[in-house]
Amino acid sequence: MRSLALGLFFLLCCNAVRLDRRRPRPIAARGRNETTVQTKPAEKPCKAIPLDFVFVIDSSRSIRPNDYEKVKTFIINLLQFLGVGSDATRVALLQYGSVVQPEFSLNTYTTRAEVEQAVRNMEHLATGTMTGLAIQYTMETAFTEKEGARPAEQLIPRIAMVVTDGRPQDTVEEIAAQARHAGIQIFAVGVGRVDMDTLKAIGSEPHSEHVHLVANFSQIETLISVFQSKLCGGSEMCEVVDHQCQHICVSSPASYRCKCRKGFTLNPDGKTCKEIDHCADGTHGCEQEFMSTEDACVCKCKNSYTLRPDGKTCKKIDHCADGKHGCEQEFMNTEDACVCKCRKGYTLRPDGKTCKKKDHCADGKHGCEQEFMNTEDACVCKCRKGFTLRPDGKTCKKPECGDGVMDLVFVIDGSKSLGPANFELVKQFVNGIVDSLDISRTGTHVGLLQYSTKVRTEFTLGQYTTAQNIKQAVSRMQYMGRGSMTGSALRHMFELSFSAKEGARPNIPRVSIVFTDGRSQDDVSEWANKAKNSGVTLYALGVGKAIEQELREIASEPDEKHLYYAEDFDKMGEITMKLKSRICKDKPSDENMCQCENVIMFQNQVTKKLTNLMQNIEAMSKKLESLENQVVRK
Repeated sequence: MRSLALGLFFLLCCNAVRLDRRRPRPIAARGRNETTVQTKPAEKPCKAIPLDFVFVIDSSRSIRPNDYEKVKTFIINLLQFLGVGSDATRVALLQYGSVVQPEFSLNTYTTRAEVEQAVRNMEHLATGTMTGLAIQYTMETAFTEKEGARPAEQLIPRIAMVVTDGRPQDTVEEIAAQARHAGIQIFAVGVGRVDMDTLKAIGSEPHSEHVHLVANFSQIETLISVFQSKLCGGSEMCEVVDHQCQHICVSSPASYRCKCRKGFTLNPDGKTCKEIDHCADGTHGCEQEFMSTEDACVCKCKNSYTLRPDGKTCKKIDHCADGKHGCEQEFMNTEDACVCKCRKGYTLRPDGKTCKKKDHCADGKHGCEQEFMNTEDACVCKCRKGFTLRPDGKTCKKPECGDGVMDLVFVIDGSKSLGPANFELVKQFVNGIVDSLDISRTGTHVGLLQYSTKVRTEFTLGQYTTAQNIKQAVSRMQYMGRGSMTGSALRHMFELSFSAKEGARPNIPRVSIVFTDGRSQDDVSEWANKAKNSGVTLYALGVGKAIEQELREIASEPDEKHLYYAEDFDKMGEITMKLKSRICKDKPSDENMCQCENVIMFQNQVTKKLTNLMQNIEAMSKKLESLENQVVRK
């Protein structure tokens, strides 16, 4: 019986030893007079929560060597509750004094033993206390993927534990707030004379879970059991609190944080998300169009264009390039195909290839008072220089520009080559011209469009009827600051700005002032000619690097009356004065009008005499016929 009892006693002792070996033990600090507070072993196994964990350790001169060893012991004891590994918890450590000294990164060690040995090997810096600098390094370097932090989309909690014993020599509040906003959960551990307000400025909310203060380094070991419950994981915070996260809630030890899905960023409220606009800063460099995607700002091209390999510029798709179109006269590259065309005076046959001549003016029934022009669809009446066509489309009238009434559209270059300061000078120039005009409901109307890569109508001809309202609208204009598509602007002006929908009036002279400071990225001659042929008087104003040939292609004839150039923006005042004296003064003189009226009167007289002569000849012919009949009867 005694032997059985003795055997049972030894069995229980052996099992107790085995159980004790399986429990993580706090490591005693080295030193003869030091004691380490032993933490109560966990009754349940620690739940393995993968973390990216960075220790930020104060190594200032105020910490005595014995206390420094206690901090190392505290770290090693804390590691017992962390499942260290590349796929589990990754650990990094940096210490700081007057400078930051990283000891090892998140991707340096993959076992707890290696981390513990690295902690034991640390040497005391014994310099200043730059806590803010250490937190900044933690946010900008320690938690980067290069240093071993896992990508944010994996939702691995990022934990920083700051241990300090004194007042920082730099500011910590702003940089700690930035770190917390970046998704780093910060535990602030203070020892001794640390100010509690400083710890609260560092630690995450709630402070009751993240901010801890002990009286001395001998008591720091009392925090082991506190952090064991936090780091080993309890309930999923996202499951037990009303987190109100718009996209994703991420549980972390003793807290939670909101995250956004890819392509979104967290708003300052820490709850809601907004879509990231990668194009917002305007640095994409796209020639034509752009689109913000989940990851970047992507350049696009308009219809009938394709993106070049540089990913920025566009080239036109030329369906006619292979020469297989078979067109008899002309051809045109469109968005979808190469289309045959005919020269003026011809029309395309049903085969879509060959042309036949078509002159709508050939029968002489056009009824035009002065001149006419055969187009593809009809015979169109035209007026000689100095006259404008009346609404009947047949007769002409003397222009009214000399009376100070016109529809005037400014076409203003807003490309990035101007710069914001010069753009303000251009706005002053526009308002200077407006001051010289008779702006009213029945007087001159003004519209304005700005162009760069795109064209934007700032206000239409029918929008304002006072000079004050126009000048206010000019002052409110926002600088576009991109490319320079003058041809597109001229097209917009020709097709839309002088339309009835935008306020253009019938029988009112149409004038456009085109301002540019450099070479256009597209062709200007086509739409400038169309505008001029439609009766719009074009003034071309160039400054700085404007191209003379382009200005000549834009300006109405003669060039000396409609083309102005200044070497720089400081000389724009000279252009303003010359232009003011020129607008609406190019009317035919009375002498010329008299000559025109005399010519018309002479033509009418000749026509009348010819008519009378033909009538007389017809009467004489009838008399001769009657006489011949009488002779035959006799």
